[in-house]
Amino acid sequence: MPASPSTARAINDRLALRLLQEEGPLTAGQLKQLTGLSRPTVADLVERLTASGLITVVGESGEQRRGPNARLYGIVADRAHLAALDVRTEGVAVTVSDLLGREVARASVPIGGDTGTGPAVEQAVALVERVAKEAGAGLLHTVGIGAPGLIDPAGGELRDSTGLPEWHRRLVDALQERLPRARVIVENETNLAALAEQRDGAARGRDTFVLLWLGHGTGAAVVLDGALRRGASGGAGEIGFLPVPGTAGLPSATDCAGGFHSLAGAAAVVELAGEYGLVAEAGGPELAAAEVVRGAVAAGSGSGPAARFLGALADRVVLGVASAVAVLDPGCVVLGGEVGQAGGGVLAGLVAERVRGMSPLETEVLAGVLGGGGVLRGAVLMARERAQEELYSPVVPPARPTRPDEG
Repeated sequence: MPASPSTARAINDRLALRLLQEEGPLTAGQLKQLTGLSRPTVADLVERLTASGLITVVGESGEQRRGPNARLYGIVADRAHLAALDVRTEGVAVTVSDLLGREVARASVPIGGDTGTGPAVEQAVALVERVAKEAGAGLLHTVGIGAPGLIDPAGGELRDSTGLPEWHRRLVDALQERLPRARVIVENETNLAALAEQRDGAARGRDTFVLLWLGHGTGAAVVLDGALRRGASGGAGEIGFLPVPGTAGLPSATDCAGGFHSLAGAAAVVELAGEYGLVAEAGGPELAAAEVVRGAVAAGSGSGPAARFLGALADRVVLGVASAVAVLDPGCVVLGGEVGQAGGGVLAGLVAERVRGMSPLETEVLAGVLGGGGVLRGAVLMARERAQEELYSPVVPPARPTRPDEG
């Protein structure tokens, strides 16, 4: 059935807004060319979007030539401000961006393991409020949170996960209470990193891939046919619990020790490096693991301790990669997180070589481009998408009541 006039207008408006976001400011003529719509239809939608405050004139095209110039239209980026949080066990990073996802302000705060739940929540919420003030954001429209742990696929809440600080779960409710007019959404950190790598990083243009997170902990994000797959309980990709050879035991329902985490988590990477005489000076296992891997890569190829360490690390990482390949056949695995980024093409190449010897399925192994910063970028993208869904949705007038005598 043909679309109703209001539906057609909504489709055209969304198309124009998407083009303005992706291509930057455009003239009405350029919108006509890119959309294939008629000149009157484009003129109508430009007038409608301008009146709604979503777009505005931002300049003129051909300013160097004589005569009248075409107006350039762009999205009103400060129509709404968004906040994104990367919540880790040892602290929180916050960024505030405009409606286009462009960063306006950023800050972070460490939260020690001995900090009580209440003080930890207050530090994190106060940080969000301070960064929003620095960004000149009177009100936050949407707050996107990336956190470790399981996200309930039905309600979107962060579930209670053994081993994670209690303040993680309390933070979501606290933000909603302090920012009652904002929409607060939460997503698993690895899933957000995958979203960021797909939009801006190593997986750009791919609709099927797996991101293997190598940081403080381990995890995997599964993207199949363009959709993020979370699983029945939100636990798809909890690869830290994967039983693998080479550990002292088996993981349990409440502890991933003995699973893949015991081989490829940051603390395990630092310990492995120590066996080859490589020591990192950075504080915290996550930073130390990235530093020692980066140093080993910089040492170059050969048969020295650095090369042997990278080979041993690849032997461990490939267990997680090969398991994902055997079950999902994604065609591409991105090594994300701080360690994946630090290993770069060298570690990715070593893992790819081992995958070829273990699996008949052709698989490309790539190094993540965004590293740990992918979580924050993914949270921005998630917040931007949700905000635009609401702001770009047209207000459809209610249908005229039908008289009893009308058929």
